[in-house]
Amino acid sequence: MSRSHAHIPSSAILMIVGAVAIFSVSDAIIKYLAARYPVPLLVWARWGAQVVAMLIWLAPSMGRRMVHTRQLRMQLVRGVLLIGSSLCMMTALKFMPLADATALNYLTPTLVIVLAIAFLNERLTPSRMAFVVAGLAGMLMVVQPGAEIFNGASLLALASAGCYAVYQITTRMLAGEDPRVTLFYPGLVGVAIMTLVWPWFGSAIDVAWTDVGLMLAIGVLGTVGHFLFILAFQRAPASALTPFTYVHLVFATLIGWLAFENLPGPLTCAGMALIAGSGLLLTWHERRRALIASPEPTAVD
Repeated sequence: MSRSHAHIPSSAILMIVGAVAIFSVSDAIIKYLAARYPVPLLVWARWGAQVVAMLIWLAPSMGRRMVHTRQLRMQLVRGVLLIGSSLCMMTALKFMPLADATALNYLTPTLVIVLAIAFLNERLTPSRMAFVVAGLAGMLMVVQPGAEIFNGASLLALASAGCYAVYQITTRMLAGEDPRVTLFYPGLVGVAIMTLVWPWFGSAIDVAWTDVGLMLAIGVLGTVGHFLFILAFQRAPASALTPFTYVHLVFATLIGWLAFENLPGPLTCAGMALIAGSGLLLTWHERRRALIASPEPTAVD
């Protein structure tokens, strides 16, 4: 049996933990700003900052190759999916506790399995079925149908996870593309779409300078977080690092409690644990099955 994945560099683990901590801080800033500004503006700021950062970083060496792709239509579709996920997630954060929205977003690995079975003809095994059912049960414990929390915001968080799951499936289809180009296109598509959408929610918005700084921080934090992910995945297999991404739930719970005084109830905590547990076991199971193919990283935005 191969031992190639036995050792995980501590630097890769620290990068993953640092990335999800950054994402948690970014989500908290979004939640704060979403109460005062239109969500499309925040999405525009998030991806606009990433486009500028990547242009500064890559344009001098890559030039026009930054937008050269053999699958332009798929790149554009993938970009739309990611922006749709961002819009849904940021809107959900406006109305939901930080930890709850984050937990629902971690249904993505479960949804990826469902979509891979439906559209990529992957096999449905009893183990996969059990993990999917467990993840969905955890989701029901978080959203609690019939309770006050089960509203449009929780459905938007689920829609965000769904968009990101399809996004990951399309990412598999672009495996032969330059990863820098694949990373650049979603931001480019997002800026273009949000610029077109801008007139519909008003272009004359009075934004305080401190909030301008926070909007820039969203983009910078998101870019740094994704860059840490890339560096981590260069040092260790995605399947080995995925379990550490679930620390995101801990950070989201702590920040939600400290910044917004939202502490999840016992049933919600149990649902979060079930989602995380099913995701971890699913990752372990898929890693055992994938003797040749490299597993996909978990969904984090």
